[in-house]
Amino acid sequence: MSRRRLRRKDAPAVPVSEPREQRALVFPKEHRAITTAVVILVAIGVVMVYSASSASNALSSGGQGTGLLLRTLGLGVLPGFLLLWFLQRIPLDTIGRHSKILMGLALFPIAAVLVPGVGQSINGAQRWINLGVTSFQPSEIGKLALVLYVAHLAVTRSQTLGNLKAAFKFVMWPIFLTAVLIAKEPDLGTALVCVATGLTIVWMAGMPLRVLAPILGSAVMGVLLFAVASPYRAARLTAFLHPWAHQADTGFQSVQGQIALGSGGIFGVGPGQSVQKIFYLPEAHTDFILAVIGEELGVIGILVVLGLFGAILRAGMNIARDAVDPYAKLTAAGLTALITCQAMLNIWVVLGIAPLTGVPLPFISYGPTNLIVLLCSTGLLLNIAATGGTRLRAVPDIDASTSEDWDADSDRSRRDSRARDSRAQRR
Repeated sequence: MSRRRLRRKDAPAVPVSEPREQRALVFPKEHRAITTAVVILVAIGVVMVYSASSASNALSSGGQGTGLLLRTLGLGVLPGFLLLWFLQRIPLDTIGRHSKILMGLALFPIAAVLVPGVGQSINGAQRWINLGVTSFQPSEIGKLALVLYVAHLAVTRSQTLGNLKAAFKFVMWPIFLTAVLIAKEPDLGTALVCVATGLTIVWMAGMPLRVLAPILGSAVMGVLLFAVASPYRAARLTAFLHPWAHQADTGFQSVQGQIALGSGGIFGVGPGQSVQKIFYLPEAHTDFILAVIGEELGVIGILVVLGLFGAILRAGMNIARDAVDPYAKLTAAGLTALITCQAMLNIWVVLGIAPLTGVPLPFISYGPTNLIVLLCSTGLLLNIAATGGTRLRAVPDIDASTSEDWDADSDRSRRDSRARDSRAQRR
């Protein structure tokens, strides 16, 4: 005799409390892995930004080390984690519907920063807008908006991905428009990250190789032409190929970074004990902070950083691979590519296997705008890990004593009148 009892007509109604929101993690291991890795990377970044700038703190009356630490915490870490918490709770389809507006709002300041008098020029690059307390870098916002908008286009215009002309007209144009505007600042490194991230999204969306290959080839040719069009950029490219031959000028930073890495050995010289950061390594707390990590924490410190980024890459791609919702799948792939492509480019530059690009190391290098955007990206990735990109449902709170009767009625209401499979399924 079946253990399931059918509810009698005179049985009391199932007591139902007020609807409540129940949230079950769709990808619990990936959620924990990303959260742990990002928190550790941010903590390393806070410590190393202070360490890399502590020499300036000791040699100048301005106290640069303490000032940069406070700015990192107050303008980067605090607002970044608040936005991370907030973006975990927004329905992803709502973000997708408004991605076109977000893209437009991001492109406006990227274009405006090129106008003389609007953009702030530092070291020959006009990438920032001075807000008084800090400088705002519009290209960082553009990277995140690009991921959200291209993922939306790749879903809604998926039928165009098999045709080169149609794909460029309806899906690819935001990628190259954003990249060209950012490269004009000039910021070739961020432009490369945008192109790599966008191509990852359309590839995950199903763009065939016969369409993707000519686009990728055109992008590579465009980068090479842009690099050799300026004598300064051509000199940096030459310095990358033979840095020790140009160690007095264009190869100076690369050479000093390699010396810092080599000086650390296996275990490093100790936290705060770097010599290169004091007089030899320019901008040690930004683009070349990995060199300071290598000198103070050694190969062990470098491997820890690489392992944390590897954990983010694996967890993010697992989420993208297994997500059911198409927009969530592509957004997760794009966000993961955004973080890891930027990390790989910075690491390659410091190791001397890529030319200088000015791309910071995610979560670690000093830069409040970059840190906030990356934490926002993490919040969206955790959103997908928790919900799969679907809206949360309000479900009734059912009393345990009558749950069997309620389940029987629910099963009878289904068209096939069969009981649900009791096996747990992972979306």
